[in-house]
Amino acid sequence: MACPLQFVCRTTRTVGLVLFYYVFSIGITFYNKWLMKGFHFPIFMTLVHLAVIFGLSALTRSILQLWTGKPRVVLKWAVYFRKVAPTAMATALDIGLSNWSFLFITISLYTMTKSSAVLFILFFSLIFKLEEPNPFLILVVLLISTGLFMFTFHSTQFNMEGFVMVLLAAFIGGIRWTLTQLLMQKAELGLQNPIDAMYHLQPLMFLGLFPLFLYNEALNLSMSEKLFRVTELRPLLYSLFTLTVGGLLAFGLGFSEFLLVSKTSSLTLSISGIFKEVCTLLLAASLMGDELSMLNWLGFAVCLCGISLHVGLKTYYSKSKSCFF
Repeated sequence: MACPLQFVCRTTRTVGLVLFYYVFSIGITFYNKWLMKGFHFPIFMTLVHLAVIFGLSALTRSILQLWTGKPRVVLKWAVYFRKVAPTAMATALDIGLSNWSFLFITISLYTMTKSSAVLFILFFSLIFKLEEPNPFLILVVLLISTGLFMFTFHSTQFNMEGFVMVLLAAFIGGIRWTLTQLLMQKAELGLQNPIDAMYHLQPLMFLGLFPLFLYNEALNLSMSEKLFRVTELRPLLYSLFTLTVGGLLAFGLGFSEFLLVSKTSSLTLSISGIFKEVCTLLLAASLMGDELSMLNWLGFAVCLCGISLHVGLKTYYSKSKSCFF
């Protein structure tokens, strides 16, 4: 009886962790899209999120240090700028452009286009030799590319500016996750715990996005009644509250991803990510009124086949390696 009980407990825990991840991942997508309808300053919003994540990461590190009695890792400045800065810049641009795109495109187009990040992650993984060349990868690329083309072809709610932003974010996201993997695999840095990684990444991400904020949003924000030219305290507190909630969701997303991967595996995160995108599109169509044709849905299905094939190949080859060794 112990084995069936253990299986039920393990399955229940995995489902619970996946749902916990879905709450933050899907939640922040819809929340940011909703916030952008009335608050047209996505870079400033991202900067607030980064500040909240840094504060919560610092607080969590302090609690862990008190709990365990062991000091947390603090990188030297030279190592910090040389090793962490590239990952921080790529992450900042990925998140900043993704949030910016919500001013122009629907959630469904955002979700579908962001799925193409798998192509760029695959490309940079091959360059950095994190992935081994395989003929099936050509089929993965063709399926995802064809699916993306079918989804955007004759789309009634297509916006070129927003589409280019998300595509660029997906490209930079490929660099981001490849560099993040390299960063967290370097044992000498001691950043295997994502809380420590987030703590070190946020300041450089903030500094990287701040010049873009000054150039694109600072003047308009200073004249906006949303924050600096408010005549009453209530609207100001409302704006600060909604921005802070987004930061809490962003921190929760990173934390839920860590929990899911650490308690299950990266494969579980990849598979749950596929179903998450299905849920996001269904919710976008029903709640946000996103218009999707049969060709768009077919393109989405083709893209999912490519992503699923990629996940399946990674599973097969990882098992082959473990059996060999």
